[in-house]
Amino acid sequence: MSQMIVSVSPHFKDKTSTQSIMRDVLIALFPALVAAYLIFGWRSLLVTAVCVVSCVGSEWLYEKLMGKPNTISDLSAAVTGVLLAYNLPVGIPLWQAVIGSLVAIIVVKQLFGGLGQNFANPAITARIVMLLAFSGTMTTWVFPDAVSSATTLSILKGEGSGSLPALKDMFLGLRGGSLGETSALALLIGGAYLLIRRVISWHTPVAFVGTVFILTLLLGKQPEYQLMSGGLLLGAFFMATDYSSTPSTNSGRLIFGIGCGLITVLIRVWGNYPEGVSFSILLMNILTPYISKLTRPRPLGGAKI
Repeated sequence: MSQMIVSVSPHFKDKTSTQSIMRDVLIALFPALVAAYLIFGWRSLLVTAVCVVSCVGSEWLYEKLMGKPNTISDLSAAVTGVLLAYNLPVGIPLWQAVIGSLVAIIVVKQLFGGLGQNFANPAITARIVMLLAFSGTMTTWVFPDAVSSATTLSILKGEGSGSLPALKDMFLGLRGGSLGETSALALLIGGAYLLIRRVISWHTPVAFVGTVFILTLLLGKQPEYQLMSGGLLLGAFFMATDYSSTPSTNSGRLIFGIGCGLITVLIRVWGNYPEGVSFSILLMNILTPYISKLTRPRPLGGAKI
């Protein structure tokens, strides 16, 4: 008993479980899946199913081989699979989706100790690995009419031909892009659900989206299109709010969101890639321990660490 360490009060006991949280996230992601099916067709469901099965299966197999307790019932692997699928083009070869799933679960999550120990968001990191490894298929975007074309961000940056979609089409998702990121309406419904259920707080999404809006407005880069383009809303509500790889304090979440927004705009405006959401979240994930240390509240009378 003399070596028992107790953290500073107050102590809270909550009935909320990892499974219930992940279930809420899956419910919040469902509107985007419906939108993906309506916009891109049945293959969006196939890609999502392949990613989910691969993520859940790889987690089960790894833990079985390592003699670790089975954790697939907490639904975190299923959430990773859905998020990874939402970051992929609908025409991605299925074997590449499987490789991305293995990277997300085994390399990013399990090799670092499992849920809660990963330093970065598994789906985001897997997407970046796939972008570097399979740049051709990862940047082949299909419009709702099944015609390959440039994305809105490429057009905004002057790297793609064609005209910008109408704002109404942007809001509904009638544009090219990854299968789960195009419908702003569906993502806002899911984000609102997470906020109402208090699965996430408003700090990171508002700071992230607000920073992108203000900076692109000041730079004259059509902020109304910037907000609904690429993976901004998907990243802000569903990946920049990951518990294990983002700050746990409200002030830290604000800093994290502002940093994500700043890096996103820097890459979108001056970088070699038209999109910067994935890179911004990964870079800020790396800085999370320092942000958490900087913003950690100190007990009254406590010494500085």
